[in-house]
Amino acid sequence: MDELRNKLFYEQKNGYDLIDTDERIRCEEYCGEYMRYLNNSRTEREAVKNAIAEAEENGFVPYVPGMALKPGMKVYQNNRGKALLLAVIGKKSLAEGAVIAGAHVDSPRLDLKQNPVYENDELCYFRTHYYGGIKKYQWVTIPLELHGTVALRDGSTVDVTIGREKDDPKFVITDLLPHLAADQMKKTLSEGITGEGLNILIGSAPYADEGKDRVKLAVLSILNDLYDITEEDFLSAELVAVPAFDVCEIGLDRSLIGGYGHDDRVCAYAELKAIFDVEEPERTCVCILADKEEIGSEGVSGMQSEAFDTFMADLCESEGVALRRCYEKSFCLSADVTAALDPLYPEVSEKSNASRINYGLGVCKFTGARGKSGSSDASAEVVGHLRRLLAENKVVWQMAELGKVDQGGGGTIAKFMANRNIDTIDAGVPVLSMHAPFEVVAKFDCYMTYKGVLAAYSEK
Repeated sequence: MDELRNKLFYEQKNGYDLIDTDERIRCEEYCGEYMRYLNNSRTEREAVKNAIAEAEENGFVPYVPGMALKPGMKVYQNNRGKALLLAVIGKKSLAEGAVIAGAHVDSPRLDLKQNPVYENDELCYFRTHYYGGIKKYQWVTIPLELHGTVALRDGSTVDVTIGREKDDPKFVITDLLPHLAADQMKKTLSEGITGEGLNILIGSAPYADEGKDRVKLAVLSILNDLYDITEEDFLSAELVAVPAFDVCEIGLDRSLIGGYGHDDRVCAYAELKAIFDVEEPERTCVCILADKEEIGSEGVSGMQSEAFDTFMADLCESEGVALRRCYEKSFCLSADVTAALDPLYPEVSEKSNASRINYGLGVCKFTGARGKSGSSDASAEVVGHLRRLLAENKVVWQMAELGKVDQGGGGTIAKFMANRNIDTIDAGVPVLSMHAPFEVVAKFDCYMTYKGVLAAYSEK
């Protein structure tokens, strides 16, 4: 009976029971590199900028339409500084398809409104408009940083970063003290803090003169001294507030990583590292770092734009291949995070189909909500193909579903890739406290996600 059980039953094991000391060391080394990348990539612009710098160190060159391509050549295309496409040209024709991995580098945050600065009772604030799905109450009383780009009237741009360095000032959204919060605490979590209430405190000392809005004047004077910008320049600015937490190890055993932006830069970095480690693959390997996933993959830098199609069409044309023929033979790993089973909140997960911390790469056959609405729902053959690749490359993985049926749901870029007639499946790192200002992932799962993407790129 034991032999029969071993043959017929499917039993998952904690990943640390499946690897040796050498692989643990490789896991630690990989995660150290990832932590440095995440700590310096607080926005999609910074994530792309840092990715390009690492890509060029690894032999990638800017792609120029019409350039001669040969197997092993490494190229990239920068999409407006907010998204990135990289490719390593394969030995086989693109008529046999490409191997694609796609992640996104935008994360939930607080965008400054276009007219953000105001003074109220001699305190100065930034008005914000939150970006992506957040629990608003999590963003009050935590230190915040300011990052972004200001486009001036003369066409030049100014990059702004305040709060990242140790000695920089930070910002904060205040909250009521418990002694006066009786009415507030009767409200639901979603009502206690409103979107219009997410205003960031930025100053209190008045300008040494008479007149109104003296604190606002003092704050704008500082910004003008630092960046030579005026209040009107906010009209053409992309400035965002993000948590001012450094990425760090979590737990006495240092087995976890805490930080802002794991969703989805943890998968983006896995793709980057994997494509850096590819040398003359059989099929052309493509890495996508997309923008705007958190708000539906819209816009010129999101996966619904034609930027990806244009890049792929140029590659295909260089080989005399029709783009549609390439797509129908391609395979895409939509590398996005999934929700990890949290023992503190077991009521939202169906344990036998939930991803677990330290159980490896989380593979999601479908996402969406309720009756799989908004999902590409990968076929049995696509799941089987990925199973084979992961087994052949000793990748520890698990099937994952985003919560109980009818509990909620979520989406990724998978459906937009599948709509292009590309076989696509979701796979990524399980996350605790997803979309919070401080998320938690396991080192083991980060490393196995990298190995999973590399396995896809290395298929024969």
